[in-house]
Amino acid sequence: MIVVTGAAGFIGSVLISKLNQEGFKNLILVDDFTKVEKRNNYIHKSYLELIERKAFFTWFGKHHQEVKFVFHIGARTDTAEFNTELLNELNLDYTKEVWKLCTKFKIPLVCASSAATYGLGEFGYDDNHELIESLKPLNPYGISKNEFDKWALKQVETPPFWSGLKFFNVYGPNEYHKARMASVIFHAFYQIEKTGGMKLFRSHNPNYKDGEQLRDFVYVKDVVDVLFFMMQKQPNSGIYNLGTGKARSFLDLVKATFKAMDIRENISFIDTPEDIRDKYQYFTEANMQKLINAGYTKPFTSLEDGVSDYVEYLKDEKYL
Repeated sequence: MIVVTGAAGFIGSVLISKLNQEGFKNLILVDDFTKVEKRNNYIHKSYLELIERKAFFTWFGKHHQEVKFVFHIGARTDTAEFNTELLNELNLDYTKEVWKLCTKFKIPLVCASSAATYGLGEFGYDDNHELIESLKPLNPYGISKNEFDKWALKQVETPPFWSGLKFFNVYGPNEYHKARMASVIFHAFYQIEKTGGMKLFRSHNPNYKDGEQLRDFVYVKDVVDVLFFMMQKQPNSGIYNLGTGKARSFLDLVKATFKAMDIRENISFIDTPEDIRDKYQYFTEANMQKLINAGYTKPFTSLEDGVSDYVEYLKDEKYL
């Protein structure tokens, strides 16, 4: 059996589709299944059992001999969440417990970290273990993820294989439930559909023109390909970046969305809200050399191709 936590969420549900496509149907899905808005993410997938998040540790203790691998993707992912107790409970303490059980039962583990750990990028975007202690995340979500990464690297006893994957700006199908935390492409599609135009944040940094803020946008289909690679190949344990390695501008992204929708470009700018202005990242770009050195050779989808593919899902509100 393969366990997927966060199974009703965005990346977790696409991972289930990938596993199903590869012939894996013996899946245990873990999440808070009371959230009906996520139901379409998993209802048509092949799996063995749904386990409520709070009941998972008890279930794991009873069934660990049947579990071959754990993908711990579940987390509180709202970057505007300031309830540190909740973030510590769901992102830090829960992940520590998953780690401890995988260590005890000798089960390989892949868990989700985040590029939010890099803060303003003062130390670059290298997945070098020696830098992790120095990173300065900009929000409680990023702090919770970085605290686990720091903790994991200090552990003497570990799962037989483990990796923490720092997801950069992931976009793609199955994020309908994420509301304001959904990708810019998601919001662009619906804003363009409704108004015929798209508003982007104006730059408040003299080094960047309006719309030329840069992010490493990575398509969710590529993300789950890397997750599957980690399960199949189990390279050296550790923290890995998961982006494309190529930063692109918000203007590039929105222009690609207009083109995919076959609508004439109409882009304007609004001020970045003051409450997030001093915490706004103007540049992120994953150094992907560690993953390449680990043997991952599949090319990443270009922004234009990823947006074009994603828009086809959004047009009919299809799920992956």
